[in-house]
Amino acid sequence: MADTMQFDLVAPERKLASVEEAVEVMVPGSDGDLTVMPGHAPMLTTLRPGKLTLVTRSETQSYAVTGGFAEITPEGITVLAERSMPAEEFTKEVHDRLIEEARRVHDEAHPSVADMTAKLLADMEALGAHMLG
Repeated sequence: MADTMQFDLVAPERKLASVEEAVEVMVPGSDGDLTVMPGHAPMLTTLRPGKLTLVTRSETQSYAVTGGFAEITPEGITVLAERSMPAEEFTKEVHDRLIEEARRVHDEAHPSVADMTAKLLADMEALGAHMLG
């Protein structure tokens, strides 16, 4: 079994990362955080807003994601993010805009999806705590 894997992170605006020697990737899955390592069982998962962390032999990089999907295979992980940015681009102003947008969606939501939009808003608020310290 290989001790590294392929990692790709893509958002609609740009490709954020393509790394051939990832050691592990910590992913904010909708059903809970998970750590993907080489040889991981194949799976698809949806993402919630959160911090995605890439670990290679030489460095650790963090990214904010607002949702999306991850395809995991024994050879690697591909993340298709709704929105994503490197940690250094995630500012308080960016977070405030994301919160404002999530709050507006929640306020305008039909009662049948109010629980779902409330969770999105809470996850978006928690994203700031994880990314901004």
